[in-house]
Order: sequence, then structure tokens, then C-alpha cells
Amino acid sequence: MPLYWIIDSRTELVSAVAEGDVSLSDAMAFLRTLSGAKVTGYRKLFDGRNGTSSMSAQELLAICVEIRSHHNLGKVGALAVIADPEQTEPFARVLGALALADRPMRLFDNPTRARNWL
Repeated sequence: MPLYWIIDSRTELVSAVAEGDVSLSDAMAFLRTLSGAKVTGYRKLFDGRNGTSSMSAQELLAICVEIRSHHNLGKVGALAVIADPEQTEPFARVLGALALADRPMRLFDNPTRARNWL
């Protein structure tokens, strides 16, 4: 699986890393795990630098719908996304859906800065 994550209840932090091609089913499994574990209020650190995706526009829309459904579950924790500059454009649609939540969110190119911010 190209998405790996750790849910740390002591620090209320979800750390996720993408490695390789992330499919719609990979992304949905991750998002549904977060809602099922009731950790949408936790801070989240997502490192997408080693990930890619060949998802269609329709598949990205499905991800956005799933993300928005999490906003109805209560408080949504801060999000730090680590990405290379050339990944910013592909992330744009998903980041737009993430930005709708009432929570702090920032894009970083450095994991240390992202962790310090969280």
C-alpha cells in the first residue's frame, strides 16, 4: 500500500506518508480509517513528497467529498502537508477541500518546519 500512517493517541497526532502511486481506494481507506478511529480532531502531518497519483478529476472529486464529510464530524485538527514545489498544482483541488474546514493548515517543503509548526 502506498500510504502509511501512525495514529498516536498520546500526542493526538496522525502522521501519514505517501510512497508511490496513491489510488482512489488507497486514499479512501486512509480517510475512512481516520473517521472510524474518531481522530478527525487530531493534528495531522502528511508527507506527500514521495507520492504520486494518477487519479482522474472525478476520483479527486470523490476524495474531496469524503474530506468534506469529515468536517461534519466535529472539530478538525490542524494539518501540515509536506510537498515538493512541483506537487503543489496536483494537490490544489484536494487542498481546496481541506481548506474549507475551520482549522489551521499550511503547506511546507521541509518536514522539520512542518513538525515545529504543528
